[in-house]
Amino acid sequence: MLKHVTRYSRAIASRLGFEQRNFDPSWNAVSPGLGAPAAVNARASENISAVYACTSAISSALAYIPALVYRRDAQGNRIEAINHPLTRLTRVGVNAQMTWPEFVEHIVASALLTGNGLAEIKTNQRGQVVALEFIPWSHVSVEHLSSGRLAYDVSDPLGKGRARRLLQGEVLHLRDRTDDGLIGRSRLSRAGETVAGVAAANAFAKGFLDRGGYPSGILSFPGMMKPEQREALHRSFTERHTGANNVGRVLVLDNGLTWTTAAISPEDAELLESRKFGIEEICRLFQVPPPLVQDYSHNTFTNSETAGRWFAQFTLAPWARKLEAEFARSLFPANSGLELEFDLSGFLRGDPQTRWAAHKIAIETGVLDADEVRHIEGWNPRKKAETVL
Repeated sequence: MLKHVTRYSRAIASRLGFEQRNFDPSWNAVSPGLGAPAAVNARASENISAVYACTSAISSALAYIPALVYRRDAQGNRIEAINHPLTRLTRVGVNAQMTWPEFVEHIVASALLTGNGLAEIKTNQRGQVVALEFIPWSHVSVEHLSSGRLAYDVSDPLGKGRARRLLQGEVLHLRDRTDDGLIGRSRLSRAGETVAGVAAANAFAKGFLDRGGYPSGILSFPGMMKPEQREALHRSFTERHTGANNVGRVLVLDNGLTWTTAAISPEDAELLESRKFGIEEICRLFQVPPPLVQDYSHNTFTNSETAGRWFAQFTLAPWARKLEAEFARSLFPANSGLELEFDLSGFLRGDPQTRWAAHKIAIETGVLDADEVRHIEGWNPRKKAETVL
């Protein structure tokens, strides 16, 4: 009966234009880690070094890439909009506390870990963008309005103020792949079993080291022991022979006590191999070549140049395109001809031979001239020789 009343009341509220919260289970993605294994929680997952390394590799690389604002003229030519407010933010910082690289790193890392990266768009009285403020997704709850748009309720991180509401046009919302087209879902939650398995292997290794590197076993006594004697023996043995500080301590037994190993060794359990495989699984999850997170156990990407190109093409390019599309949708008016571009060619700066070979081909084929190449390299045009009459 209560279910029907609730459904009826929501229908009336919808007809009257009031807001209603979406109760679809897929919206559990709003709360990172809800209903998923502990290792899937965004903050806890970064305790897994491979998760942290993959997230940092992607977010830091995108923060390093030059971001340029262009305007298309009537002929369709692109001209760099050096006076656009967003251009100023990319150069002097998105707000008083955060630079542009820090902002990009934060919002991309949030999208990678929670499925959503959110930032408030602050404008002046003329509607010009004057600042972007990153908002941790853990401080956000989302409502689906009767108009079909989204509203974001942002809580005060210090708990001193009331939640403030931001509407869809007031935020920049970067999403990972979604289940409902509205809220992104963390890839950590999509592969929860995989991440939990890696966390379990790490926990086992830590426990093994905490026990001093010794497998567990059984102490046997030929006769009967009183409960208090059994407890005292257990306590004494634990204090003297477990923990990293007790590694190598000689085990002395009397009164007929014997020790029997009851657990397989970490070598037999292939603990090290399982941990290496866990790194591969996490890299596969984030589409990051293993060498970029310092895993050189395979020869697939022995050449760092090849790994870098693969990373730029299959990992960074899709995220750069997502950022460009979200900036265009949220910050640039329709039909304004404005667009933001993350210049992935900046990755060639770490490879002088390839970069200058490309410049040489461009000059020889007439695509660029020498001064345009100098501009790409960040140099001033070459001074023209004065004509002598």
